Amino acid sequence: MPWLQPVLSVLAAVVIAFAVSAILSVVLRVIAKREDWARRLTLRVRRPFRAALAVGLVWAAFSTAMDDIAPRYPGHDYVEQAFRCVFIAALAWFVASLAIFLEDLGLSRYRLDQPDNRVARRVRTQVLIIWRLTVAVVVIVGLGAILLGFPGVEAVGASVLASAGLVSVVAGLAAQSTLANVFAGIQLAFSDAIRVDDVVVVETQWGRIEEITLTYIVVHVWDDRRLVLPSTYFTTTPFENWTRRNSELLGAVDFDLDWRVTPGRMRQALDAVLDATDLWDGRVKVLQVTDAVGGFVHVRILVSAHDAGNLFDLRCLVREELIEWLHEHSPQSLPRTRVQLTEAEKAVGGRGQRSTATASALFTGENADSERAALFTTSIPTVDPEGRDEPRG
Repeated sequence: MPWLQPVLSVLAAVVIAFAVSAILSVVLRVIAKREDWARRLTLRVRRPFRAALAVGLVWAAFSTAMDDIAPRYPGHDYVEQAFRCVFIAALAWFVASLAIFLEDLGLSRYRLDQPDNRVARRVRTQVLIIWRLTVAVVVIVGLGAILLGFPGVEAVGASVLASAGLVSVVAGLAAQSTLANVFAGIQLAFSDAIRVDDVVVVETQWGRIEEITLTYIVVHVWDDRRLVLPSTYFTTTPFENWTRRNSELLGAVDFDLDWRVTPGRMRQALDAVLDATDLWDGRVKVLQVTDAVGGFVHVRILVSAHDAGNLFDLRCLVREELIEWLHEHSPQSLPRTRVQLTEAEKAVGGRGQRSTATASALFTGENADSERAALFTTSIPTVDPEGRDEPRG
């Protein structure tokens, strides 16, 4: 049977691939008991390595066996092309997985759960960008290698190069914003302007940098929303980075109190509140009267914390504790609005002072006013046709 040899060759290749994979797996398991990198390597590249090894051995065994029987059997070109495409895809998968393993191994030395993790956040941001670039390059090279194996691709390439001028102009106009975001993402990753887990304020929203890609950046807002912004936003728009150099921050707590407040006693209460909490980092503790005009005294308290989250909680704690202290120990300091009412002076003889509102009245008040009023209320004389004057009311 002429097809028995190819079948046996393929089965032998599968067995060899399985045996090699099993041996390597056992060796790595033994090493993983002492070294963590072996465990990471097994988890990351086990499947792509098995796929590339199996496809490569089966392809080699099948081609060798068929060349001995029928060098140009029906469908030879299609089968060879299929094996070649699958092997290139499996090999690209293996190379990408191996690159990701190496980058993960480097990131394992930099942890984000440390108090001072600025260096770790910078390295992680740069490695993530390199990881995405590596995967993109591997995929592009793999696709190019697959396409170059098909007849006629060279002619297509020549025609494309002949019209490179027009294509470059069209592509440049179409991909202008995309390329700008790509270059902006690379610039942000390696300029150390922002890093993963940085605390930023963008679009009046407070949040942390959750993900940095080549084209966009994801900000995890404090209320668990995600704000997705293009990379060019952070290169063209001013934004606040609260953890650019360090994570320590200052925060203010403001009070409008009555003039009878005693800043000394309030300062002692602040000391007791800060000494009893771990949110305060011990750097800054200030209570000052920053304004005292009008009906209130403005008291401002400055405190410091290790990071933005602790600072917010510390400000709320100081505000709540001092409000409770004011109610219990210094109620006279609570803000008040005063209105002073004065009684009118008594006139001589026990009579109240006469209002002068009627002094300018036309028909009321003094005698002169009465005389003016009589001019309009007395009888008006009329002349009789026969020469007699008669009053007419």
